[in-house]
Amino acid sequence: MENQLGVLNALDAAKTQWYHFTAIVIAGMGFFTDAYDLFSISLITKLLGRIYYFDALSEKPGTLPPRIAAAVNGVAFCGTLAGQLFFGWLGDKLGRKRVYGLTLMLMVICSIASGLSFGKSPHGVMATLCFFRFWLGFGIGGDYPLSATIMSEYANKKTRGAFIAAVFAMQGFGILTGGIVALIVSAAFDHAYKALPYNVDKEHSTAPQADYIWRIILMFGAIPALLTYYWRMKMPETARYTALVARNAKQAAADMSKVLQVDLNAEQEKVDKIGIEPSNSFGLFSKEFAKRHGLHLLGTTSTWFLLDIAFYSSNLFQKDIFSAIGWLPKAETMSATHEVYRVAKAQTLIALCGTVPGYWFTVAFIDHIGRFVIQLMGFFFMSVFMFALAIPYQHWKTHNAGFLIMYSLTFFFANFGPNATTFVVPAEIFPARLRSTCHGISAAAGKAGAIVGSFGFLYAAQSTHPDKVDKGYHTGIGVKNALLVLGAVNCLGMLFTLLVPEPKGRSLEEITGENEEDKGQQQASVGNVPV
Repeated sequence: MENQLGVLNALDAAKTQWYHFTAIVIAGMGFFTDAYDLFSISLITKLLGRIYYFDALSEKPGTLPPRIAAAVNGVAFCGTLAGQLFFGWLGDKLGRKRVYGLTLMLMVICSIASGLSFGKSPHGVMATLCFFRFWLGFGIGGDYPLSATIMSEYANKKTRGAFIAAVFAMQGFGILTGGIVALIVSAAFDHAYKALPYNVDKEHSTAPQADYIWRIILMFGAIPALLTYYWRMKMPETARYTALVARNAKQAAADMSKVLQVDLNAEQEKVDKIGIEPSNSFGLFSKEFAKRHGLHLLGTTSTWFLLDIAFYSSNLFQKDIFSAIGWLPKAETMSATHEVYRVAKAQTLIALCGTVPGYWFTVAFIDHIGRFVIQLMGFFFMSVFMFALAIPYQHWKTHNAGFLIMYSLTFFFANFGPNATTFVVPAEIFPARLRSTCHGISAAAGKAGAIVGSFGFLYAAQSTHPDKVDKGYHTGIGVKNALLVLGAVNCLGMLFTLLVPEPKGRSLEEITGENEEDKGQQQASVGNVPV
């Protein structure tokens, strides 16, 4: 393939080596932190309600008022959405690497700061917490397009899907670690500061020291990110950015020679020639982009949007679903610290049984059965299990084990399905100079879905009986009908999946048409390769 750059050929044909794994860990740690930070909030919202909204006259422990609960749960998503668009665009303008350390530092600082939230009144504490969680989300948002693009541009074409999916799969470990940290911290406090259940002693059911629990849980998120900062700064810029966007063949060859440990010669002429071809000059808002990639972008944005409505609403409100089916004891029969322990235990079990295995199934099979099949199958089974939970909903109230198995399976097929593939595909099907931007746009559509899912589900899942509604909420459509709506959303996801192409086993330049002259298969011999 005479027109393909030798340095890119070498990357495409490279055998799986040590640098692939270091790239997975460095990029994956960002995702570990992302998931830890985004999902740990669901472990502590009940505790925040008890500490800051205690009402001595109420028969039930304090809960966060609806608007504050929505803000605490959703503000990080708003930050993430903004971060995905901003850093996605910046990653194409300045380069992946230059922006990469910035997002990580933002995550570290805001993780620590959100644990130090202060204020004279409960509203003051919540406002500071929301402020820092917005900026935490902003940093997390940048990690999505940058990590996916870096991994996709470093990987070889045979196992590219598995590598990008492995970065994303670190999210599962983040969710799991969130649960485990909450278990350890709450158990330690429960043991050290004995507190009675709420219905025995309202005043003392929340030990004063419980205020440290949520702060420790939130601040722990900074540790894994800090550990990888140094390695992130040492990673060279990806060759595809340096050669195809910055047009610096010499630098690309020098960087990749070190990484691949082979000699690569730089030939600037070929880079310049590729740069002036019409297939490499159209912008995001051009007719040419709309013609070539318009439907692809619609496919990646819509499927991610629809998936996240279902995925995030189920994930963030696990504790409410557990309480509704009676798997968690009634709040008033527990002390504050014990409640954190029980919620964390439930969430950790679901993560262990459904969430984590699903991610790694995708890693194992994505380069064999392809992205398209996994995404279609995932959406199909998610809708099947949502309907199976919703239609005989009354039956599940008395059969907790069955409900939990079905609920775990929806998570399993979200992760061995669209949750992973919607992340992988946008990093493969767009041209290098727009790759990070388009991934950011797709991911931001996903976060818009998460916002719809988390705010919508919060209100929709409220009981249809006025006397069973949480304080401050209006009657909703009930958990049963909310699950039916989520099932229908997944069916729509199957439809929109048909717009997404299958990039399995092809080089990035072949998929995007950046080397128009050549349609043949790329055969690369790694060694002394001219660029």
